[in-house]
Amino acid sequence: MTTSQKIIEYIEEHGQVTGAELADYLDITDRAVRKQLKTLLDNNKVAKTGKPPKVYYSIRPKTTPILKTEDLLKSIDKNIQNIIKDNFLYVTPRGAMLEGLDGFFIWCHERKLDPITTANAYKSTLHKYRKYAKHGLIDGMYKMKSTFDDVALDNLFYIDFYAIEVFGKTKLGQLLLFAKQSQNQKLINELSDIIKPSILKVIKEYGIDGVGFIPPTVKRELQLIKQIQKRLNLSTRTLVINKVKTPVAVPQKTLSKIEDRVINAKETIVVESNDSYGNILLIDDAVGSGSTLNETAKKIRQKGLCKGKIIGLAITGSFKGFEVISEV
Repeated sequence: MTTSQKIIEYIEEHGQVTGAELADYLDITDRAVRKQLKTLLDNNKVAKTGKPPKVYYSIRPKTTPILKTEDLLKSIDKNIQNIIKDNFLYVTPRGAMLEGLDGFFIWCHERKLDPITTANAYKSTLHKYRKYAKHGLIDGMYKMKSTFDDVALDNLFYIDFYAIEVFGKTKLGQLLLFAKQSQNQKLINELSDIIKPSILKVIKEYGIDGVGFIPPTVKRELQLIKQIQKRLNLSTRTLVINKVKTPVAVPQKTLSKIEDRVINAKETIVVESNDSYGNILLIDDAVGSGSTLNETAKKIRQKGLCKGKIIGLAITGSFKGFEVISEV
């Protein structure tokens, strides 16, 4: 029996094992085990979960397809392949992040979808949603004006929709969700780097000289918006905006009524800055109702801090009306 066969047999018997366990069992070095495991991973025989120092190996499910066969790629237009490479991200139930064609093929296989037909559908769906974007940003002001009688924002943009039909969360939507929920610094950095060009574009186009970041409600070890602010390292002045601590923290995402969201934002958001600004940019992670951005803009105007425009910019937003994006 070969070493790789012994490894497969041991994993089948024990379910999930570490490299150290295998080294002890086989009485070989850690380096030798890593070499064997790499071969098994490359051949889709085993799957890896976790990250150093706690990494576990298990038998890869037989349903996982062999990716990117030549025949399959020949059947998908190069332009569509590039669209998938640039936009598709699949976070598996195991927590693996599969981008581009690899993720797309596995996603299709697990849902018993024909990858060729689905690839064409993906292109059409993206085109449908991208037509709402102008110069790379989605205009959300029509939602604000149809929802609120008193709109304090002059413009509202978001960089992408949070989710689209059939395919679920967009790449940016998934990065936002998992960066926030897992408090993963690497994901937060990746997310920040992706959105930075759009933020700089708005700052330049609208002559922004003051930027405010909407504060979080729930206390976390790594606060997403604070980490993004730090990573962006913008040269513009920063407005001080805080969230009042209440006996019970009530996140906006837990409120289903617009009226409740307005009250929540109005009573808990505080603008502490007293400087004067020309145009101000307010940055939020996701636009659900728009209440927080609008109420923050109202407070800025009530204090007479802005002489020009107030622009709202969110990483993602909902497509139909102001649904509650309950996950983030």
